[in-house]
Amino acid sequence: MDLPLLAVPNVSEGRDFDAVQSIGAAFSPPGSACRLLDVHRDPDHHRSVFTLAGPPGALAQALLAGARATLERVDLRTPRGAHPHVGALDVVPLVHLDAARRGAACAEALLTGELLGREGIPVLLYGALAQGRTRAELRRGGLAALTARLASGELIPDFGPRTPHRSAGVTLLAARPPLVAFNLELAPPADLALARRVAAQIREGGPEGLPGVRAIGVELDSRGRRAQVSTNVEDPQRVPLAAVVAAVTRHAPILAVELVGLAPRAALAGFPPDIEITGADLGRQVIEERLRY
Repeated sequence: MDLPLLAVPNVSEGRDFDAVQSIGAAFSPPGSACRLLDVHRDPDHHRSVFTLAGPPGALAQALLAGARATLERVDLRTPRGAHPHVGALDVVPLVHLDAARRGAACAEALLTGELLGREGIPVLLYGALAQGRTRAELRRGGLAALTARLASGELIPDFGPRTPHRSAGVTLLAARPPLVAFNLELAPPADLALARRVAAQIREGGPEGLPGVRAIGVELDSRGRRAQVSTNVEDPQRVPLAAVVAAVTRHAPILAVELVGLAPRAALAGFPPDIEITGADLGRQVIEERLRY
C-alpha cells in the first residue's frame, strides 16, 4: 500500500489511558487505508502524540474521525498540564517526507481544515500555509490570549467559527517537513528554573541559539519533580540531535533523553553512543524504518 504522507496530531490528553486508546483507534479503524505508526503518551506534559501514515484523502478523513473522538474524551475546561496548548486537538501537521509530496501535504492540510471547521472547531494555519506565521506565536499566552485576539478581530480563523469551541478550543494546522520532538531530562539537583534558563540559551533567538530549535523548561511531577528541557528541532538535517545534546550539556549534565514519536534517520547522525535514548526502539522510531513494515 502506498503511504505517501504522515500526520502527527497532538492531543491534550496524556493521563487517561482509555481515552488515548479510544482516540488512537478512531484515527485508524479496521479497514482504514491509514496506519497508526506510533503513540507517545506523556502524563507530565498531559499530551499524546499520534503518528499516522496514509494516502491523500483518506488521511484527512482519519483526522476527522480522531477529532470527533477527541471532542468526546477531552475537555479543556479541566487542567491540562505543563505543555503549552490552545486546543484539545491542539496541533495537526501534515508531513511531507520529500519535496515531491509537498503539494499533496498542503492540499491534505487544507482539506483537513475544512472538515474540522465543519465540526465547529476553529482552525488557524501556521507555517508555509500562513506566510510563515509560527505555532509558538499563536500559542503564546495560551488559549485565553488567543481567545482575546479572536474576539478583537486581530486574528480570524482560516476555517470554522470565529470563537473557540467551548471544550476543545482551537486547532493549529500546517503542512511541513519532518521535525523531531526531543526531550532532555537534567541530572539532579537541577530544577525547573535551571531547565528554563538552559532552554532560553539554546533555542533560536537565544544567546547560543540553534536555528529552528524551540525549547521550554518543564517540571516532571511523575518523576520526582525532575527538570526537563523539551525541544522541537524543526530542521533535523541542519541541526541533528547530537548538536542539541552538546548545547544542553554545556550548561547542565543530562540524566536521560527521549524521542517523542518518530524521527528521520538524518536526525540521529553522529548521536553520542554513550547516551541512551530512553525507551527507544530505533527500528520503530526512525521514520524510514517504520514505514517498511
